Amino acid sequence: MTRPTNGPMSGLGITVTAPDGVPEVRKGDDLAALLLTALDSGLGSPLADGDIVVVTSKVVSKAEGQVREGNRDDALPGETTRVVARRGPTQIVRSRLGLTMAAAGIDASNVEAGHIVLLPLDPDASARALRATFRDRTGANVGVIITDTAGRAWRDGQTDIAIGAAGLEVLESFAGQVDAYGNDLVVTAPAVVDEIASAAEISQGKLGARPFAVLRGRADLVREPGDDGPGASALIRPEGSDFFGFGAREAVVRALKGAAEDQAPFGAPASVEELSAAVAEVTGTAPVPHQDGLRVAGADAAVMAALAFAHGWRCERETNNHGATSLLLPVTT
Repeated sequence: MTRPTNGPMSGLGITVTAPDGVPEVRKGDDLAALLLTALDSGLGSPLADGDIVVVTSKVVSKAEGQVREGNRDDALPGETTRVVARRGPTQIVRSRLGLTMAAAGIDASNVEAGHIVLLPLDPDASARALRATFRDRTGANVGVIITDTAGRAWRDGQTDIAIGAAGLEVLESFAGQVDAYGNDLVVTAPAVVDEIASAAEISQGKLGARPFAVLRGRADLVREPGDDGPGASALIRPEGSDFFGFGAREAVVRALKGAAEDQAPFGAPASVEELSAAVAEVTGTAPVPHQDGLRVAGADAAVMAALAFAHGWRCERETNNHGATSLLLPVTT
């Protein structure tokens, strides 16, 4: 199935081809051979320099033996490094790959009943291996993207994203350029591998048994032979740099609990000005500066401790003739 779209570089546009005729993938299958065979009829030509090959993670996992007996609940603890949010039986977690996804990306669809499919062990490594194989067998210098489906904060529905990549730019930076109105572009950086993943999914479909796609028209994104680039893992934000390290309910619970292992997802310590504003908002009274921190008189100790923890500070209590006071201090003091 080939669907042309308007291209970003010129009037020539891009094409995305998702060939039919791919059989059920089993452990040990040669994915490169399956794709090249399917392309004989689907693309009408072999791979060419500058092509971008898109492969669903499901078939990569099947070929690598990541199919397990059981259900999601059985496998979820082993695939999870941290629970981000819970809503009934649904868990959004940070997975062992660093991805934040529902059920760590464990999938029970398109697999035999009573079995589940885990994500590949190392999607970037899988993409690098496929890229090298395509080069060896066809001589073509291509990019490779491995995709999975994920939900999005604030929006219904799911889209495909890149969880593995090799041989192409993952971000297309426009920083330092100027738009048509003369405005400087400072932080504009489209995640082009995610955009390509979604474009490919439109051609592949969810029920069409088309796990491969080839995108043509963006050879400018493909790196030179031997240069695999940073991989899709470069798009994963480190712990603490995401504004939404916990779900809303979970953030309240974690702040009240105040466990040291929960500190990182709250991000870098806030400035004294930001903490002071938060204290004033909660208590209705501006705190008093105290050495490197703040003194808050009469406030509930548990509230102050949670507020300090959520802002990357610590809380100490002192009792004097004026009653109990909370001292909010930097964690390094």
